[in-house]
Amino acid sequence: MPQQPEQDQPQPMTPTQPDQPATMASPGPRRRASGFVRNLFSMSKDKSEARVGLIMLCFGALFLTLSGRVLYLAMGSDEPVGLRRATADATSAARPDIIDRNGEVLATDVRSVSVFAEPRKILDKDEAVELLTAVLPDLNAKDLRDRFERRRGFVWVKREITPRQQAEVHRLGIPGVGFVPENKRVYPNGTAAAHVLGFANIDNIGIAGIEKYIDQKGLTDPTGAGLNASTRDLAPVQLSIDLRVQHALRDELAIGMAKFKAKAAAGSIIDVNTGEVVATVSLPDFDPSNQADALDPNRINRINVGVFEMGSTFKALTVAMALDSGRFNVNSTFDARSALRYGRHTINDFHAKNRIMTVPEVFIYSSNIGTARMALQLGVEHHRSFLRRAGQLDRLRTELPESAEPIVPGRWGELNTMTIAFGHGLAVAPLQAAMATAALMNGGNLIPPTFLKRSEEQARTVATRLVKPETSEAMRYVMRLNAERGSAGKAAVPGFYVGGKTGTAEKVVNGRYSKSRLFTTFMAVAPSDKPRYLFMTIYDEPQGLPETQGYATSGWNASPTTGRIIERVAPLLGISPRFDAPDRPFPLMARVGAWGTR
Repeated sequence: MPQQPEQDQPQPMTPTQPDQPATMASPGPRRRASGFVRNLFSMSKDKSEARVGLIMLCFGALFLTLSGRVLYLAMGSDEPVGLRRATADATSAARPDIIDRNGEVLATDVRSVSVFAEPRKILDKDEAVELLTAVLPDLNAKDLRDRFERRRGFVWVKREITPRQQAEVHRLGIPGVGFVPENKRVYPNGTAAAHVLGFANIDNIGIAGIEKYIDQKGLTDPTGAGLNASTRDLAPVQLSIDLRVQHALRDELAIGMAKFKAKAAAGSIIDVNTGEVVATVSLPDFDPSNQADALDPNRINRINVGVFEMGSTFKALTVAMALDSGRFNVNSTFDARSALRYGRHTINDFHAKNRIMTVPEVFIYSSNIGTARMALQLGVEHHRSFLRRAGQLDRLRTELPESAEPIVPGRWGELNTMTIAFGHGLAVAPLQAAMATAALMNGGNLIPPTFLKRSEEQARTVATRLVKPETSEAMRYVMRLNAERGSAGKAAVPGFYVGGKTGTAEKVVNGRYSKSRLFTTFMAVAPSDKPRYLFMTIYDEPQGLPETQGYATSGWNASPTTGRIIERVAPLLGISPRFDAPDRPFPLMARVGAWGTR
C-alpha cells in the first residue's frame, strides 16, 4: 500500500516568530490556584475587588457564628453566662433596714443560701431525687422529679436552707446541683409592730405594710439580685414607731383582751402636734416571719383596715362642730327632758338626766338627745360638710397600702344626721376618727397621720384648719371635765392631767343592732392643758364581769386599760408627772364662766 506523503503527518510545533500570533496551552489546576492567591495578595490595583469580597465573606461568616452562639445562650444554654442570668432573675433583691424612731432595727436582711439545679446536667435524675430528699426530707419527691423533667436550664430545689443542710447537700456531689446566696427578710422583734411592718415574701418582695410601701417607692436594690448588694448600701427607712412604747401598748392590750374576754383589741398613740403614730397594735396579730397567720381574717389591722361605728367618741366632733359654728357656746343649753322622736324612731339617753343640759353636761353625761339636737339645728349639709373636712367621709391614706373606705349613708337625711351625731350610722376606720379628735386637741389643725418620722415643721406643711383655737380649748376643757366628773374617771391617772371620752356602739348583726355585741372605744389626751399625745383603745365584743357589775361598756374596760397605758408609757414619751393642778389651764373657759369653772 503506497505511503502517504510525509507532510500529511502531525508536525512538531516550532517556535513562533515575534511577528506571528502564538497559541498557548491552558495552565493546570495547581498553577491556576497558586496564580489566584498570588494575584489576590498582590498590590495591583486591579485585584482589590476580589480582595474586598473575600474579606466581606469572612466577616459575614464570623457574624453569623457569633449571632448563633448568642441565640443559643439566650435560649437556655448551660454555660455560666446563662446560669448567672437565671439566678439573677430568680434571686431576691436587697431591702433597706426598717428602724424605729430611736434607731432600733425592726426589719433587716440576712444572708441565706438556696439550692438550685440544672436538670440538663443531672445524669441520673431518680438517684438525685432520692439523695436530695434524704438530706432535705420536707421536699416532695414527686414534685422534685417533675421539675427535673422540665426542659429548663434552672429550677429551685429548696429556698433558704441552713448551713448544715448546705454542707450535707454539698457532700452528695450531684452534678448540676449548686447553691445561690440570697437575702432573707427577718423581723428580730417578732410580733412587734407587725401590722405596720407587713412582710416580704420568700423572694424578698414586699407584700403588705411598710414593706410594700418600700417597693412602691422603689427603695430596694434589685440590681444586686441578692449577690452583691446588702442593706448596708441602702438608707434605712425610719418609722415614727417607738419600739419601747409599742411593747408596752401591746402588753396592756393583751392583758385587757384576756381579762374582758374580748374577740379583739387594738390601740394607737398619736403625737397630736406632728401626726406621728408612735405606737399601734391590733390583736390578735401575727409574726411577720410566719406569713400564713397574716391571712387569718380575725388578724386584720382593726386600726386602719376595719371600719366601725365609733359610738359616743363621735360626740366630740359634734360638740366641736356646734361650738365652731358660732351659733352655740359652752353655756348654750339643750332640752333633754324627754326622748327625741323623729317619725317612728325614738332617741333616748343611756343614763337619762331628764332635764335641760349645758354643752359640757351634754358631753360628760354623753347625751344622745343633746348631740342629736345640736346636729339637727345646724342642718344636714352643715353636718356632712364638717365631717368631710374632718376626713371622716373619705378613705384615709397613709404610708400603709391597706386602708378601708368609710361606710357612709347613701341617702343622708335628718335622721342620719341625728344618729351620726352620737356615733351610729357612719362607720369609719378608728385611725381616721383619732386623726379628727387629735385636731380638736392640738389647736384645731387636722394633720394626716404618718408612720414615718416627721417634725412639727413638716407637719405644718400638710395641716389644714378644722376648728378655731378657742374651739380646741373648749374641747380640751370638756375632755378634762369628763375625766374629773364623768365616764372617763377610770383613765384619770394622777399627775398627767388626762382628759377623755368613752364610746360604746352596738354592732350590727344580720342587719340589726345587737345589745349583746358591743364595740367599745376610749379616746384620751395627755396632758389636756398642753396636749402632746392622743391615746385610743378599742375592744371588740368585750364581756361584762362581776367586778364591772356585768357592764361591758367602754367606761368599764377601754377606759381603765387606757389609764394603765398612760401610766406606763408617759415617762417613755417624756411626759413628767405633775401632782399640782396647773394654774388656769383653760383661760378662755374661765373668762366666759363655763359650767364647771364657776
